[in-house]
Amino acid sequence: MTDHSDDAGSHDHSSDRSDHAHDAHQHGHDDHDHAHDDHAHDDHDHHHQHDLDQLGVAVVTVSSSRSMDEDATGDHLVNALEDAGHEVTVRELIPDDFDRVQGTVDRLVSRGDVDAVITSGGTGVTPDDVTPDAVAPLFEKDLPGFGETFRRLSFADVGTRTIGSRATAGIADGVPVFCLPGSTDAVRLGLEDVILPEIGHLAGLARRDEEDADADKDEQAANEADGDGAETDGDVETDADETE
Repeated sequence: MTDHSDDAGSHDHSSDRSDHAHDAHQHGHDDHDHAHDDHAHDDHDHHHQHDLDQLGVAVVTVSSSRSMDEDATGDHLVNALEDAGHEVTVRELIPDDFDRVQGTVDRLVSRGDVDAVITSGGTGVTPDDVTPDAVAPLFEKDLPGFGETFRRLSFADVGTRTIGSRATAGIADGVPVFCLPGSTDAVRLGLEDVILPEIGHLAGLARRDEEDADADKDEQAANEADGDGAETDGDVETDADETE
């Protein structure tokens, strides 16, 4: 009679070795996953390290038919921004006038207490709607994704009428500028669903770009100064040689 106990024991040992190898492989796979997760987390933290938690925001209503007492959209912007932890440092109401809109935004982005500008009104297609036309020349960088996202979200509420909206955004003098339509519903959608989730991130990145540009200018000026100093030293040595 043949005894298969040794075969069974041999099979068990082989199975154990296979299990151990599988566990080691799985452990290595888990380590790889952890390393990948840590790397992704570090990348996310690095990408958001310049985010600003609290901003100074300028709110501008563009309308020739409203007064400040009747500015419901401006009131909503102020309240929603403050509820989100930001400070409204400037609030203005100006008429639908190209030069007035452009001059106002240009003045606001140069203020030290303004990290972002939000306008409402003047983004349609009537002859008086001049906000995007007035503000666009101030942009050193356009943010086309803002208008695209706003119109995509607006489609659920107004359908194809969204093609008549020229809501836009860009970076002017290192400051994000957002131009929203004048209706309260549009302002609520644009602010709460698009601007507020990203405004701190965009303002931080825009400021970093401006700081990097300033640092490059300072470095260039320092290098030029060093070069001038070296040339001056050479002239002094030459004069000394001639004197000898």
